[in-house]
Amino acid sequence: MDPLLSESGSKVLMMGNEAIARGAIEGGVQFVSGYPGTPSSEVIVSLSRVSSKLGIFVEWFANEKVAFEAAFSASSAGLRSMVTMKAPGINVASDALLSAAYAGVNGGMIILVADDPGPHTTQTEQDSRFYALLSNLPLIEPSTPQEAKDMVIWGFELSEEVNLPVILRTTTRVNHTSSDVLLGDLKILNRKPVFKKDPPRYVRASMRWNLDRHVWLNKRMSQVQSLASKYPFDIMLLKGDYGIITSGVSYTYVLESLRRLGFESCSILRIGLVNPISMDNLSKFLSHCRKVLFVEELEPFIEERVRALSTIMNLDVEFHGKFDGILPREGEFNIEIVENAIAHIFGFKSFTPSIKSLSVEPPPRSPVMCAGCPHRNSYYALLKAIRDLGFKVDEIPVFGDIGCYALSLQKPLEAIWTEHCMGASISMALGLKLSGYDKPVIATIGDSTLFHAGLPALVDAVHFNANIVVMILDNATTAMTGHQPHPGSSVRADGSPARAVDIVSVVKGIGVDKVEVIDPYDIPKTIDVLKRALLNRDGVYVVVCRRTCAILSRRMGEKFHVVKVNYDVCRKCKVCISTYGCPAMSWDPARGPVIQSSCNGCGSCAYVCPFKAIEVY
Repeated sequence: MDPLLSESGSKVLMMGNEAIARGAIEGGVQFVSGYPGTPSSEVIVSLSRVSSKLGIFVEWFANEKVAFEAAFSASSAGLRSMVTMKAPGINVASDALLSAAYAGVNGGMIILVADDPGPHTTQTEQDSRFYALLSNLPLIEPSTPQEAKDMVIWGFELSEEVNLPVILRTTTRVNHTSSDVLLGDLKILNRKPVFKKDPPRYVRASMRWNLDRHVWLNKRMSQVQSLASKYPFDIMLLKGDYGIITSGVSYTYVLESLRRLGFESCSILRIGLVNPISMDNLSKFLSHCRKVLFVEELEPFIEERVRALSTIMNLDVEFHGKFDGILPREGEFNIEIVENAIAHIFGFKSFTPSIKSLSVEPPPRSPVMCAGCPHRNSYYALLKAIRDLGFKVDEIPVFGDIGCYALSLQKPLEAIWTEHCMGASISMALGLKLSGYDKPVIATIGDSTLFHAGLPALVDAVHFNANIVVMILDNATTAMTGHQPHPGSSVRADGSPARAVDIVSVVKGIGVDKVEVIDPYDIPKTIDVLKRALLNRDGVYVVVCRRTCAILSRRMGEKFHVVKVNYDVCRKCKVCISTYGCPAMSWDPARGPVIQSSCNGCGSCAYVCPFKAIEVY
């Protein structure tokens, strides 16, 4: 049986994202949408396995804004909905988010946004809690997978009680930690969507109506304050007059640090309802303490607000945290960091370090494109085309984008110059060319990213007849986040058939006249096509580099070739290693290049070898 369908009362080992998925089911969700992004992706992946059995709509959308608006519409029609995204995704959805706050919802709506302190897989260490202040919406934050499940259920209830979307903010350690989760009852809500006409509520064209809705929103948030004690979001342990205010996964670090230090008399306020903060709980806690340490990752979000709120309480409390440099504003916390801070502030002279210093630091290991990755060939061919035309590689800008292909920044390719945000490669290439740059300018973008945010920029490039080269790296999936489908895929989230949107048809449909499709495994042809594109002086030239992701191909059972090194011919020149860099090839000082078992048999390395020592069968 799928763990998401396990019986009520059982304990099941679950990843945090699976627990969130189970919480959505126990909360009676009927509509789930999102865009893939680590560390949030497994929520929809998990739900898609059981969606047909439970009658829940679960699907990936082109981007977070579209996903948000679809879920918001379902909630406006009375269904319980959830939308999922990683931290940068809420930036994309922010326009819809703020308008949704003014309109409110009828069915409960959970907005899952997964932040990534560290960062592990994200371009910024964004603290999405500030969106709760900007939108004036409730925000809750779990500390464990169990709480993540339970908070989804409570969040649905709170959302319907105050008619507002509720933001569930998680971090990587909660999303990807696994622990036993006590399951509750499955809830099947057979609500039928009913959408009633109410222009003052849903139409933002009237400034008078907007002002009225702002007043309504503020009243609803005041109601959340009054309901805070009804929902067990906060945890308060009153002991001694030294206290810690914390939230999220930091709470678990605090508990472990206090145990290791033997500091059992410390009071703790774990804030689960982060916006608005419960004034009753805060007043009770601060009245009990004379010295307080704030322990929260990233920005001093809670600290700043509590310091401000304390000024109207007339309490004599000594505060410590990020403002006095006790804890960092960057990176992830761990037990050692938290333990050191507690020991320093509360006067522990000696404590047990959690990690012993290593005499030898392990070497860093950078992520690389997989063996057989077609993107490696696309960039290899691009760099060779640039050189063959007499240009220097450092004078031809190659704008990158978000996806696996961003790993082309690693040696030996070092191809892309930028990786800004979703869809920015085309916009930045366009801006540079319109600024008067007199050499070729290249934008490289993936298939999923093109559908997500690249098309508007491409429309503008066509509109301005900009002389840029756009390489669309089409590997038939959203590979970097776990091979989720996108509008160009022929399957949906649950594996059922979908109508694929053809990239070439879309590109031609918006007016691009010069479009060529190549297989990047055919390196000579790829080089020739890219040369033509680079020499073009009239408008946008699109090259679609189309080859299914190597990992996906292997999973589908596709067979390629047997690749061997002929050591009688090999001269140990290292060109295969130094210019191509496939991780399936290593170097043996005695023999030369060695092809590992991870080779998928694409045979591309045979082209790279200048002495034809690599043979393909």
